[in-house]
Amino acid sequence: MKQLVQKLYSCGELSQEEVVHLLHNLGPESRDELFRYAHMKRIERYGDKVFMRGLIEFSSFCRQNCLYCGLRASNVAAERYRLQPVQILDCCQEGYDLGFRTFVLQSGEDYWYTETILVDLVRSVKVRFPDTALTLSIGERDEETYQSLYEAGADRFLLRHETASRNLYKKLHPTMSFDNRRKCLATLQRIGYQVGAGFMVGLPGQTVADLAEDLLYLRALNPDMIGIGPFIPHDDTPLRDESAGSLEDTLVMVALARLFVPDALIPATTALGSLDVMGRERALKVGANVVMPNLSPVTVRKKYALYNNKICTGEESAECRHCLELRIRAAGFFVDMGRGDSLKSVTVKP
Repeated sequence: MKQLVQKLYSCGELSQEEVVHLLHNLGPESRDELFRYAHMKRIERYGDKVFMRGLIEFSSFCRQNCLYCGLRASNVAAERYRLQPVQILDCCQEGYDLGFRTFVLQSGEDYWYTETILVDLVRSVKVRFPDTALTLSIGERDEETYQSLYEAGADRFLLRHETASRNLYKKLHPTMSFDNRRKCLATLQRIGYQVGAGFMVGLPGQTVADLAEDLLYLRALNPDMIGIGPFIPHDDTPLRDESAGSLEDTLVMVALARLFVPDALIPATTALGSLDVMGRERALKVGANVVMPNLSPVTVRKKYALYNNKICTGEESAECRHCLELRIRAAGFFVDMGRGDSLKSVTVKP
């Protein structure tokens, strides 16, 4: 086991059979060794910085029907809201005044926000805050829309691949296409975005072989960002009675992702903090290097309920930022409020 971890640390590659063997046979000692190597790789690439992004969840409407998500279109119990562009800009202004230089605009797949509305919004953000990076996380759109948003000034796009298993993807996403998801990611990369992919750990029906496929897909895609979090059930979804993914399993996948794609930015997700009070800090110690405190209006935060018991829904933005910074320092890292571009994107710039 130690040899496999060392090999991954050295060259960033393992076969699917080797990954499966590693996951099946990780004991406490070999897991600690994996975490140690992942932390070393993170320090090699990014030092002890933790990049802080301002997250704005601007719409809880979604046209899709993913089985695990509280925002799914069929959830009639969901409280829906939409922020108007002026409200989103106000959130950005508040974040900018707090020192944020990256904003992440996230929503369900809400086509009320047309290409024209989104392009105008992106332009407004970049004109008012020209020294910031803007990340979009709005789901699947056509290539023309992606191109227009990039030309308007959007820098990054987050689109989790969700699972690299075609069969599992089909079961969990009855209104979506496995092939189109991958096509969207390829399109975003071709256009020039810094692209984020990622997956959940502990999904019902997920196997070790599926997780190995996720890592190999990420290795081939070589994204700028990788989001990995535990599956946490939501009471108003078909998966309400399923067990949540475990903290330890998720940390293992964060560590492996750091070694497979060493130049990626990897967030310590809110879902990890929702699963365990020290979940985000533990993720930072095994390879993660991004946190995303919430800048959304407090009045709507509880309505953006992807899963049960989501944390940080009642704190003001300044309070949330300050609290996270204290926790990051206590974990042995320091906060970087800059744009925090991925090493891959810095390397390929002309």
